[in-house]
Amino acid sequence: MIVATVTLSDLTKAYGKAEVLHGINLDVKDGEFVVLVGPSGCGKSTTLRMLAGLEEITSGEISIGDRVVNNLEPKERNIAMVFQNYAIYPHMSVRKNIGFGLHTSKMSKPEKEKRIDEVAAILGMTELLERKPSQLSGGQRQRVAIGRAMVRDPSVFLFDEPLSNLDAQLRTQMRLEIKKLHQRVGTTIIFVTHDQVEAMTLADRIVIMKDGYIQQVGTPSEVFLKPKNMFVAQFIGAPSMNMLKGTVEGDSVKLEAGPTIKMPHKADVKDITIGIRPSALTTAKEGQTPLMEGTVSLVEPLGTETLLYLDVGGHEVIASAPGRVHPQPGEKIALYADAEEIHMFDTNTQEALA
Repeated sequence: MIVATVTLSDLTKAYGKAEVLHGINLDVKDGEFVVLVGPSGCGKSTTLRMLAGLEEITSGEISIGDRVVNNLEPKERNIAMVFQNYAIYPHMSVRKNIGFGLHTSKMSKPEKEKRIDEVAAILGMTELLERKPSQLSGGQRQRVAIGRAMVRDPSVFLFDEPLSNLDAQLRTQMRLEIKKLHQRVGTTIIFVTHDQVEAMTLADRIVIMKDGYIQQVGTPSEVFLKPKNMFVAQFIGAPSMNMLKGTVEGDSVKLEAGPTIKMPHKADVKDITIGIRPSALTTAKEGQTPLMEGTVSLVEPLGTETLLYLDVGGHEVIASAPGRVHPQPGEKIALYADAEEIHMFDTNTQEALA
């Protein structure tokens, strides 16, 4: 398959006087799997539709490979798009549905049949080619939609929330299918989702968006371990990162929740928000100096671990405990976190500090 780079330069989109995308800049490498993620209305699907040629660009430039495609029709961009709605034809067999992607191709019939067989083999659908969509599971139908896109041998695959109609177990299965597919064929993929778990498990790099702006671009590890601001810190990771406001006093921070904790590094601001992921905030063991204390209000067993919802000075804090033995509601417990697990943010700008 042909692979291609994708470049978005100062891309904007406005509907009348309302600008919804504000100067998006992004470089997608040859063969890279990039996921656009963010809450509803952040501009991720609009960006994808502009790239596909389904939405007009207000200003800026889109390049695929060495071609500027701003004024090209969708069919001239050598892209293939897979939507949330499978949009496969119920009266056609799987073979004919996949082959529909070659409808305007100048390939001979034997060449088309060979191409359909190749794609079906990659997707593990060879034995299903003569079935109708009504005889398929949801995951199999989604594979048919992917096959119809693949059969055209595009430079770039665009996926617009393709898994959101599936149940939880099937979504997990299809995530693996799509990741394996990318490893096999190596085509550039740009994938849109609102689900941060999908983004973390699928992407080579994640593009986190909010209100028409890119907040951070990085590998899953980078955005999880080194979020650039409070929005990214709370959006990536479940449960969301604990955020506790405080005031700098010397080399410590006096938290509104009550405790005073030592800062992991210096900061030249007065108002600080401390961020700690629930997975990093645990029940203190013997010999560990507690970071804070709280009263357990709710216990959520998850098997291998248990989430603890605690009241710390009138503020809710989520911590974790081992799955087998854990505190009960009403218990007062000490909590501990390693210094390197404590994130610091400027409360006023919401930007990460150091």
